[in-house]
Amino acid sequence: MSATTTGSFSAETAPAPRRAVGIWLLGCAAMVLAMAVIGAITRLTESGLSIMEWAPLTGALPPLSQAEWERVFALYKQIPEYQQENAGMGLAEFKTIFWWEYIHRLWGRLIGVVFALPLAWFWWRGHIDRPLGKKLLIALALGAAQGGLGWFMVASGFADRTDVSQYRLTAHLALALVIYGYLFWLALSVLWPRPERSHDPAVGRLRRALFWLLALVAVTIASGGFVAGLNAGMTYNTFPLMDGELIPLGYGDFSPWIVNLFENIAAVQFNHRLLAVATVALALALWFWSLSRDIAPAAHGGFAALAILALIQLALGITTLLLVVPVTLGALHQAGAILVLTATIWTLYHLRCRPSA
Repeated sequence: MSATTTGSFSAETAPAPRRAVGIWLLGCAAMVLAMAVIGAITRLTESGLSIMEWAPLTGALPPLSQAEWERVFALYKQIPEYQQENAGMGLAEFKTIFWWEYIHRLWGRLIGVVFALPLAWFWWRGHIDRPLGKKLLIALALGAAQGGLGWFMVASGFADRTDVSQYRLTAHLALALVIYGYLFWLALSVLWPRPERSHDPAVGRLRRALFWLLALVAVTIASGGFVAGLNAGMTYNTFPLMDGELIPLGYGDFSPWIVNLFENIAAVQFNHRLLAVATVALALALWFWSLSRDIAPAAHGGFAALAILALIQLALGITTLLLVVPVTLGALHQAGAILVLTATIWTLYHLRCRPSA
């Protein structure tokens, strides 16, 4: 292809140390993806409030005696979720929800270890230059902030409500995806530091349109956070109509009106549906546009994958809604959203235009 850059190298021809750094970053990104799916399961099983203590170090160990199990269960009995929704729950049932939240927190700790220790080793061995090192320290800081934000989210469910704040839940999800996207982009930049560029003058416009799609994907995922936070998927379980209406009757009932976008179940679910359909439509449009453009094979493949994944994600979302959000489908829907984001980032990275002479 005319767009090939002399001397460009791929992951297969990269020096071994650089390849190792890139693969490590991909592994960390994959762990963040798994963390988001575990978080979805924790949310869907109503397990997130089962651990009442914030203990970053000592909390790595679960209860090891009957007395300790009784103590943590007694703490859970003090919050509204137990008193209003789970009164009478036995210790065996409590252990089920405890383990999901414990696994979620333990996986977060494991991500920290898997990121920090190899980072120190690669840096000591001279495999990380100063610019990349600064970017990796930013990633480390974001991970630490995510731990604090996670506790801030959980704490919102301890006092006056039976669930966590949908605002904090969405912020926690959004930061997780920022970390994921940042790590994935860094991995691509390490493995493909000189991506193939195109002479096609339309590539610049196509890339700008892809940025708009990235923004739309991000907003759609964030709107899904509000759907999850309000348990909005448990109602209006028909598609495309909602209670027989294209736009639900209660869409704008809250005052001030802006609150409907974040607290009105009808509005939140309708907006998520609309954003999802718009995402698929734009993904398909950009794929068809890309077919006539002279771009790198990696970008062509990215557009095709993006269109297919967006269609699958829409179908998965509709199925999840119609079946009233079973845990397995809900978790798969979360994973599908991240895969759509992944394909968008991949395509954006590999869609490059050679500067005009």
